[in-house]
Amino acid sequence: MATALITGSSRGIGAAIALRLAEDGFDIALNDLSDSMFEGNDIIEKIKEKGVSCEYFCADVSSHSQCEEMVKAVKERFGSIDVLVNNAGITKDGLMARMSEEQYDMVINVNQKSVFNMMKHAGKIMMKQRSGRIINVASVAGLYGNPGQVNYSASKAAIVGMTKTVAKELGSRGINVNAVAPGFIKTPMTDALTEEQRNAMLNLIAMKRYGLPEEIASVVSFLASKDSSYVTGQVIEISGGLMM
Repeated sequence: MATALITGSSRGIGAAIALRLAEDGFDIALNDLSDSMFEGNDIIEKIKEKGVSCEYFCADVSSHSQCEEMVKAVKERFGSIDVLVNNAGITKDGLMARMSEEQYDMVINVNQKSVFNMMKHAGKIMMKQRSGRIINVASVAGLYGNPGQVNYSASKAAIVGMTKTVAKELGSRGINVNAVAPGFIKTPMTDALTEEQRNAMLNLIAMKRYGLPEEIASVVSFLASKDSSYVTGQVIEISGGLMM
């Protein structure tokens, strides 16, 4: 049985991806920051109902050493890591002139450095296997920018460059590296926006609606499958025609 490790997967887009990959037949290694993220959370039961194995692993993915320990634990538990989805991310929004160094550094560490940490450690296992899929969750903010999100946009733009670079480095080892760039997706993060902010965003979207986490998961499913065997170094925008 192949194994998929998804960071930041206790809820939202990460949980939707985990459920879809479970439907595809992958054993699932969930990850989030602490045990409390999974307390009272039925994601593990929902995944096991798909007939696959599931376990969660707590780690701060901005920590190089914790990522190394988690990857080792997942490998010991499941025997392989065949798909890595780097989904963990946070926002600490504010206009650049008012943004603190702490706000900037925290978002860069969680959103960007975590991708380096996980690709490095899981990539070593995949290189030995001479196979694997790495799927990084970027954002339209990293493609077009977004006022009030200089830290978030920087982190997601970096993921685009990292994806293309690592795709070139690992392609000869049978490892595909791609990214998805979601637009405005209905999650707890977007639920926090004001009605005025939501309406302003909807006016920019050709399809005039927010996307669903399951619509991101569908594209990740394709990139994790054999159907994407000759696709690497790509960034697939999933935004309903935002900024088209």
